Amino acid sequence: MSGRVAIYAAPGTTAADVAGARLRERAEAWLGRSVAGSPVASAAPEGWTRAAVDEITVDARRYGFHGTLKAPFRLAPGRGLDELEAALSQFAADRPAVTLPEPSLARLGRFFALVPGARAEPLHSLASELVTAFDEFRAPATPAEIARRNPSALTRRQRELFDRWGYPYVLDEFQFHLTLTDQIEQERQPEVEAALRAWFAGCLGRTIPISSLAIFTEAEPGAPFALHSVHLLRAPFEPLDPERLALAERTR
Repeated sequence: MSGRVAIYAAPGTTAADVAGARLRERAEAWLGRSVAGSPVASAAPEGWTRAAVDEITVDARRYGFHGTLKAPFRLAPGRGLDELEAALSQFAADRPAVTLPEPSLARLGRFFALVPGARAEPLHSLASELVTAFDEFRAPATPAEIARRNPSALTRRQRELFDRWGYPYVLDEFQFHLTLTDQIEQERQPEVEAALRAWFAGCLGRTIPISSLAIFTEAEPGAPFALHSVHLLRAPFEPLDPERLALAERTR
C-alpha cells in the first residue's frame, strides 16, 4: 500500500463498549464522519451550521475519531498488513484493558481534544509498549517526512524521540488525546470551547474503557483514515492461558 497505517485507541468500536459507543456517536456526529463507513446524521451544536463545524474540522475529520498510540507510519520493506494484524492481535491478547479516566476537554496548543481528567499510567504504559514493540514494522522517515515535521521547532528531547521512533510525542513526551478540531484562531477559541462543552456534556467526566486496539489505514497520501481491524485487549484481571503465555515468551 502507498499510504500509512496507525495503531489507535478507538473507544466504542466493540459491541460491549456502551460508554465508549456513546462518546463515539457524539464525536462522529461532531466530525461528520464515521471511520467505519457508517452513515452519520448531519448535526451541529445550537447556533452553528454544519458548514461552520466542517470548516474547523478538516484534518480532524480526515483522521477520524481516535486516540494515537503509535502514530501513522509506512510499512517497512518486506512487512505486510496481515503480519501487522497478527502481531497486534497477539500483543492485545496478552495485555489487560485500560481506561480513559474522567475525560475532560482541553486546549492543546491551538486545537481542542479530550484528554484524561485523572492520572492514566496504564494507558500511557500501553502506548509506550506499542511504540517500541512495533517499531520494526515502521519504514524510516524520508527526507520529505522529516521536513514536514519541522525539526527546528522541536525540543532537543522531541528531536531525539523523532529520530529514534519516527514521532516526537512518545514515551515521556506522550499525552493521550482524542482530537476534536483543527488549529483554531485565538479569538475564536472561547466560542469553539463553549460549543464543545455543550456537545459533549453527557460524556465528560465519565471514565471510558479502552478495551481494544485498532489498526487504521490510509489508502494513499491524503486519503481519509479508515478503521481496518479491531483487536481485543484481555479483560482486566483475567488470567493468561498458560499455553498462550508460553508462546508469548518463546516469541519475544
